[in-house]
Amino acid sequence: MVATRAWRSRREAAGTRAWGDRRELLGFATVGLLAYAVDLALFTWLRGPAALGPLTAKALSFVAGCTVAYAGNALGPYRHTHRRGLRPYAVFCAVNVAGAVVQLLCLTVSHYGLGLTSQRADTVSGAGIGMALATVLRFWGTRTLVFRVEGRVGSWTG
Repeated sequence: MVATRAWRSRREAAGTRAWGDRRELLGFATVGLLAYAVDLALFTWLRGPAALGPLTAKALSFVAGCTVAYAGNALGPYRHTHRRGLRPYAVFCAVNVAGAVVQLLCLTVSHYGLGLTSQRADTVSGAGIGMALATVLRFWGTRTLVFRVEGRVGSWTG
């Protein structure tokens, strides 16, 4: 009987932890979609009507998307971490710069290496493929380096 209660207690704790992880991932994804929309809309406008080069347009749209992402994560899924001061923002920016490097590499390879120079090709490589790869890096970095929860054992990704 005692063993059964202990097993149920562990199972319920694991279920609660799994639900918390899903809520965290859902919140991160929601904030990320909003930041992605800002990034994509601004990049498209800067590349099109504003007629900026692809790397300049991506760099500027990145700054706008990064700002939206930090505010959304700090006020949303990670509001319980109580991180204050400049350090968490600086680490967040560093994680996002690493993600931006991934995006810029995808854009650079496509535009300059493969010769795919249309606005559509730039959008697919920089804001599509590059964003998808960078998102994996950003989730890991945001969760484990910026909004770290004390007592968490290991990271969500393993």
